[in-house]
Amino acid sequence: MKPTVTGNSQWMKSLNRSLVLNKIREDGPISRADVAKRTSLTPPTVTHLVQELLEERYIVESDIGVSSGGRKPILLRLNPEAYYSIGIDVGVHSVKSVVSNLSGEIILQDKRLMPSPVSGETLLQLLVQSVQELLAGSSLHPSALLGIGIGMHGLVNPMSGLSLFAPNLGLRGVPLKEELERRTGIPVHVENDAAAMALGELWFGGGQGLRDFICVNIGEGVGAGIVVDGRLHRGSRFSAGEIGHTTVDLNGPRCSCGNYGCLQTQVSGPAIADKLRKHLALGGTSRVLELADGELERITGQLVYEAAQQGDPAARDAFRQTGQLLGISLTNLIHTLNPEKIILGGGVSQAGAYILDPVHTTVRSRALESTAEGLTIEASPLGELATAIGAVTIVLSKLFSPSPSPPVPQES
Repeated sequence: MKPTVTGNSQWMKSLNRSLVLNKIREDGPISRADVAKRTSLTPPTVTHLVQELLEERYIVESDIGVSSGGRKPILLRLNPEAYYSIGIDVGVHSVKSVVSNLSGEIILQDKRLMPSPVSGETLLQLLVQSVQELLAGSSLHPSALLGIGIGMHGLVNPMSGLSLFAPNLGLRGVPLKEELERRTGIPVHVENDAAAMALGELWFGGGQGLRDFICVNIGEGVGAGIVVDGRLHRGSRFSAGEIGHTTVDLNGPRCSCGNYGCLQTQVSGPAIADKLRKHLALGGTSRVLELADGELERITGQLVYEAAQQGDPAARDAFRQTGQLLGISLTNLIHTLNPEKIILGGGVSQAGAYILDPVHTTVRSRALESTAEGLTIEASPLGELATAIGAVTIVLSKLFSPSPSPPVPQES
């Protein structure tokens, strides 16, 4: 019984097509001849694939190039307004959604508060409502959508699109891909939120041009998206990067995952707020109590940041302690993975120098010189929409970067 080669032939065509399209995206306006040279494909292959892409409106013929002796070449460029993608960031307190064109430019965004408590069905309804609102607001027909990307808090299976465990939401086994595709009729792709953020940084943010870097998302929870050799590293069970659930204090408080002393319980937004509550409970003073109208339970990480901006010593000390602990964990990552850069995202990262200065100080004092040489640590240039933009990039990556491996041949 000989294995069929049909699957491999289709994969090869898909790979070549994506190579051509991605080269036009990256280097356009560009001639057909230059596409052939830069992809190492034959001119006839490029001509055939370009014609397909023109007919499907992914690209357009634009300017006339400079002649090198013969007829002036017609240049090709991406047609960014032909198709669109939706990216959704599913956080603990809100769902942020965006619509972007083929160039990753955001044309519309939406934000909805997450109900508490939330069920799997309530979450699915919220996501459908967000998609419908974006479609209505942008006047887009569903046929113009390439797909929906979701950056989901917690553990996910990106192959099946299943949310395995979202500890901060208390959810397990939510079939995001299956149900959202059924209810919207649009293809859906799912990644962990930090992994989605890393993909977005790779394409459009601080990771452009890098091969090895780490994104650390710090908000209500803590997670890392790891890029190795230009690709997401997910691990054998899709849980690589769950640094928020590494133990940093054997006697620490109970985490939402069920363990004790996780990094998340020390450096997340709620952890920063808890530091101020403990400080006040022990007789300390802080302007944050006034900002919270005198109620301890109303103290949030955002209010601590506002107090720090107003010069409050206790608030600034809370960020200093947080930055030191985060710096120690980042040093462990540096020694393990030796990245070129670490990009910090999420609400806590928006505290700027209050968090970054102690992180830098701690890493400089603790990291081996050889592993930290040339390393930079910075806040995400994509800001609060980093994960939503990353979710868009999940969809775009399916178009521009197909699977690097052919399908396994089937016995006939």
